[in-house]
Amino acid sequence: MTINHKLYLDLAFQLAEKNLGKTKLNPSVGVVIVKNDSVISTGVTSINGRPHAEFNALNNKDILTGSDLYTTLEPCTHYGKTPPCVNIIAKKKIKNVYYCFEDPDVRTFKKAKKFLKSKNINVKVIKSKNFINFYSSYFFNKKFNLPYISGKIAISKDYYSINKKSKWITNEYSKKITHLLRSKNDCIISTSKSINIDNSILNCRIEGLNKYKPDLFIIDLNMRLRRNLILNKITKKRKTILITLRENKKKTYFFKKKGYKILLIKSLDNKNDFLLMFRRIYQLGYSKVFFETGLTFLNSLIKYKLLNNLYLFQNKKKIGKNGFNNNHINYLKKMRLNKKIKVNLYDDTLYRIDFKNV
Repeated sequence: MTINHKLYLDLAFQLAEKNLGKTKLNPSVGVVIVKNDSVISTGVTSINGRPHAEFNALNNKDILTGSDLYTTLEPCTHYGKTPPCVNIIAKKKIKNVYYCFEDPDVRTFKKAKKFLKSKNINVKVIKSKNFINFYSSYFFNKKFNLPYISGKIAISKDYYSINKKSKWITNEYSKKITHLLRSKNDCIISTSKSINIDNSILNCRIEGLNKYKPDLFIIDLNMRLRRNLILNKITKKRKTILITLRENKKKTYFFKKKGYKILLIKSLDNKNDFLLMFRRIYQLGYSKVFFETGLTFLNSLIKYKLLNNLYLFQNKKKIGKNGFNNNHINYLKKMRLNKKIKVNLYDDTLYRIDFKNV
């Protein structure tokens, strides 16, 4: 790989990072257009997935003939809600196309090179170790037709998830990172129990992201969500979906008036029930979900091998008799906490645990 190739591909991935988790079922792609060793245009997949990055970089540009196009993912070759990106690449007379990953979508997989070469456009796949896991969630989506599931939990040094004297286990710096993690997913899933306890709204409250509110799913099988929550005042401004049992159909009237959408399920007793629920969520257009629940629900995800990764915040202090868990902590205690994320949280440490599941 030449220095310039690496430079432009790195820039393309930095662009793609911007909308990661905000493009629904489409992957977030970054595109850089180069001519005479200068970047003349860039593009990234739009919020909610359309237009695609190639269209955004190439549309309404008249000086592209003979340019090189760097993209993070193989350009699409199929007609969907929009024409294929290879069409506009050919129309703009791009000379060379470089990309890092082949698109696992069967409608495009390894087809772009053949099409573009038929238009006298050179194509080269250039692998990059720096971004080897960038599309792990998208590849998972395409393989299993399920959303990629991340979770988060905070614990003390002695493995308690609840402090009976304080509302929070970890500090303000960890909260900021949690808000950032939320922004990398297109929906958040919680439970009525967690929301009732914290009266939480689960949005992104950090500068630059405070207007971004991932859609929210609330699992409330027994209709116990409190009616005086702050959340109930803002559901008409943010898509909020209540997941409850079919037998509660008549009880949902209050929440519908408040602006909630309702997703009725038959049961949630075993792994198959969870899979059915997640497939429904995926069919609604959500590819990356972020779980913020208590230990009981998290244990179910781990037990059924449905969790792709877990962000574990751990405070360095033991809280002893002030500590409490509403379920067993065995799964977390068995995990090897050897993958630290390099971020300074002072008294807290952030780990990421990856699972090979489903």
